[in-house]
Amino acid sequence: MGTKLSKFIQTWVPQIDTILENDIQRDADQQRLAESMSYSVNAGGKRLRPLLTLATLQTVGHPIDHVILKVACALELMHSYSLIHDDLPAMDNDDLRRGKPTNHVKYGAGMATLAGDGLQTLAFQWLVDNNLNSIKQAELTLALSKAAGPHGMVSGQADDIQFEGTRLSLKGLQKLDRNKTGALIRYAVEAGLIIAATPKSDRKLLLQFAELFGSAFQIYDDILDVVGDEKAIGKPVHQDNGKNTYPNLLGLDQSYSVLSQTVARAKQVLYDAQQLSGIDTSLLVDFCSYFKIKDEK
Repeated sequence: MGTKLSKFIQTWVPQIDTILENDIQRDADQQRLAESMSYSVNAGGKRLRPLLTLATLQTVGHPIDHVILKVACALELMHSYSLIHDDLPAMDNDDLRRGKPTNHVKYGAGMATLAGDGLQTLAFQWLVDNNLNSIKQAELTLALSKAAGPHGMVSGQADDIQFEGTRLSLKGLQKLDRNKTGALIRYAVEAGLIIAATPKSDRKLLLQFAELFGSAFQIYDDILDVVGDEKAIGKPVHQDNGKNTYPNLLGLDQSYSVLSQTVARAKQVLYDAQQLSGIDTSLLVDFCSYFKIKDEK
């Protein structure tokens, strides 16, 4: 991890955690539901998505205050909802997430479903229950709706279910991953650009980086299911047999190769953005250190 990213995480993760630990309880009036919602949101996690939003804001030179910080945290609510539902018995039926029992194991499938529903809707509340101007609120809401909905994450989850046990082509796998994982990561960067009112003509390269980063993230997650340690990554491994993943389609070595190429392209796009716009993209480049490439070990 780069020094710049390390300092950035040390600065912002505690502030993100404070909002997530305190504000969910304020916005829920059913105690057991609030506990279930908070349990998954505050069970750990890297806070990667809100960090990407904040890093984008810093990259384009926009200040970050408490209002903007909470808007960035809305994405973590949406992400946590997706994990709760993904773990349910009707979906992946996982019993471990971030090293702890999954939500339905602790609270039951019914309450876990409601916790996910609550987090999803609360995410949209946090986008608009503030003093941002109405145009930015509307753009954020539309962008997150598309990223999380039936043209984004939900579509990817549906493909994951429908095509389990069926070998997709590489193009089909890329579409699945682009929606299931990549859409919310792309939104993380897009949210920063919307908040900063970055001209649309200047958004293209940073959004391209976000798409490449999202692709790399899913490839790496697929690899970790094969080579990872359950204690280290906080969830069961070797769960992807029969699923459409990069190692199942291409093999482990080729998956590492595609990961390396994707990360290299993401870094090149950031270099191009820096040359074109004169912005310092080094913080976003540091985010690529998340991926441990086989040849770099």
